[in-house]
Amino acid sequence: MGTCYSRLSPDEWIRIERLHCEQGLSVRETAGLVGRDRATVSRELRRGLWFASNENGSYRPYRPRRLKTGPWTSMPFCSALAAQRRGDLRRRESRKPHRMDSDRLRSWVMDALRRGWSPGLIEGRLKLEYPGDPVMRVSHECLHQWIHAKPQRGLDLRQYLPRGRKHRARRKGRKVRGPRIPMRVPISQRPKTVYSRGQFGHRESDTVIGAAPSRVCIDTQVERKSRRPFARLVPDKSAMATARAEYEIYRDLPPRARIDRTWDNGTEASCRQLVDESLGMLTYFADPYSSWQRGSNENRNGRIRRYLPKKTPFDDLTQAELDAIVQETDDTPMKQLEYKTPNEAWDEETSRLQSKTTNPSTSVALTS
Repeated sequence: MGTCYSRLSPDEWIRIERLHCEQGLSVRETAGLVGRDRATVSRELRRGLWFASNENGSYRPYRPRRLKTGPWTSMPFCSALAAQRRGDLRRRESRKPHRMDSDRLRSWVMDALRRGWSPGLIEGRLKLEYPGDPVMRVSHECLHQWIHAKPQRGLDLRQYLPRGRKHRARRKGRKVRGPRIPMRVPISQRPKTVYSRGQFGHRESDTVIGAAPSRVCIDTQVERKSRRPFARLVPDKSAMATARAEYEIYRDLPPRARIDRTWDNGTEASCRQLVDESLGMLTYFADPYSSWQRGSNENRNGRIRRYLPKKTPFDDLTQAELDAIVQETDDTPMKQLEYKTPNEAWDEETSRLQSKTTNPSTSVALTS
């Protein structure tokens, strides 16, 4: 919790006026005697700065920067009562209405939060769905403050926010073991065009492990451009079971939608050549302890973990239930996709592939 600051009381104001204006003490000395910070005393003195008129000797509410120069002006002094009156007036003035006071906006936001959308996604999706409605606008920072505010604590909206983790530096002295996968092709040999995500069909692969003693795992495959994940339950983390799950995911997809994939260095990818040879795919492997090289896959695994947190056994999980989780993830908009959903991005790319297949661009070579 941060430091709680309180306003100056009228007694403190009168004491500051006597010490600084009558006795001539400096701001630092006055602040030390009053028990306040020097910046607080200096700021309040500027707020309460008034000038006396030579005409009638009364207090006139003139700021120093608004005064004209001339013999009729005098030295500035501080009026505690005047500053207190101005502070009370500012407190009574009506403030700008809160953004979340709109019932329509609040209802839309609460529905989106219950669907697992983050404040950033809500901000972007509102701009996409209501481009000309200024009432349906809210920033992610405003949403965070509104969710954590005291009136909303009874609704417990914080439970719908993504679980935040602080980034921790890796411990020093951690040794990188050599590759345990035969005929491993490193990510450095992957075409540079894959990094830009401009081409459709490149994938990232990983395995989500359940709690022991359960051996059931989830094989996940994420398309890099559309960010759409595919998932299959596997009975264990063996290489053959993983290769079989990969084949079931890729066999019904067009070849241009499954060009290659990038794995981590887990031994479950040891039999990837069976899938590569049968489907004509390529496999690359990320560097050890470099999960950022497969960022899309790690992000989608994190979304699945919101439904299946760690230490959750997968023995009772069915493929239909897993498909429902993935489907809800696919229907969640993403900032990287300009607040479109992975399903929408996937449909656009597959439609583009079908149009190229139906109307291929042919070139005729003329020979003499």
